[in-house]
Amino acid sequence: MLKTRVITAIVLLAVLVPVTLFAPIGAFGALIAFVVVFAAWEWARLLKLTGAGPIVYAIVAALALVASTKLGVGFVAPRPLFEAAAIFWVLVGPFVLIRKPTLAEGGWRAFLLVAGIVTFAACWHALVAARIAGVAFVLSLLLVVWLADIGAYFAGKAFGKHKLAPAISPGKTWEGAIGGWLAVMIVAALAVLTRAFEPTLFYALLEHLGSIRAFIALTLLVAFSVVGDLFESMLKRQAGVKDSSGLLPGHGGVLDRIDALLPVLPLAMLLLG
Repeated sequence: MLKTRVITAIVLLAVLVPVTLFAPIGAFGALIAFVVVFAAWEWARLLKLTGAGPIVYAIVAALALVASTKLGVGFVAPRPLFEAAAIFWVLVGPFVLIRKPTLAEGGWRAFLLVAGIVTFAACWHALVAARIAGVAFVLSLLLVVWLADIGAYFAGKAFGKHKLAPAISPGKTWEGAIGGWLAVMIVAALAVLTRAFEPTLFYALLEHLGSIRAFIALTLLVAFSVVGDLFESMLKRQAGVKDSSGLLPGHGGVLDRIDALLPVLPLAMLLLG
């Protein structure tokens, strides 16, 4: 299992790193679109679409993504799309985690199929806009989620006692979540103090919002990375599966890798808008 995880990770990095660092924006956008379409396919499967349903949904997501470019790309970012995605995550995300409705039936399924199209399109636009802002910027944006996840894992292992959402993801703890938040804050402070690798999300937030509001903004981004993670965990639990798919051997599915990014990306773009 470990060998499979390592091999998959090496292959993914061999593709993602050169494209992110050196490829033209168009190639970067094409790669992210490829990822997003597969995530849409997994989203439909978790919502229990059967037969050709997930494939049709992925095609619709791809067409909607192309159509959404009419709203703007890159520096002319589609703010209404970010706002719609943010509303979903700020209002619907916590409601679902608290009330735990059955998501793959009736009105909830129809709503989430529509919301998924908006969410995935917003994810794509946010990453393209971040990449246009600079390699350091897009990497720092991704780093918020990566650090929150890694910090939560190690802090949870070392200090975790109080369950965060035992009915949804029994392994997550409040101590882990705080550890992830601390990891983000420490790296953000170091990045701002040293001014290394500018431009970064951290300095952009500080410059745009001031120190106190930048601190609050980063805290919100970390919190909603947890919301995104838990939301997908709830989808998987209700679907009766461990991973969103087996597309990435040893790592689960695409959605398993980007779940925490889905709320963070549009929210970050709005905070800087």
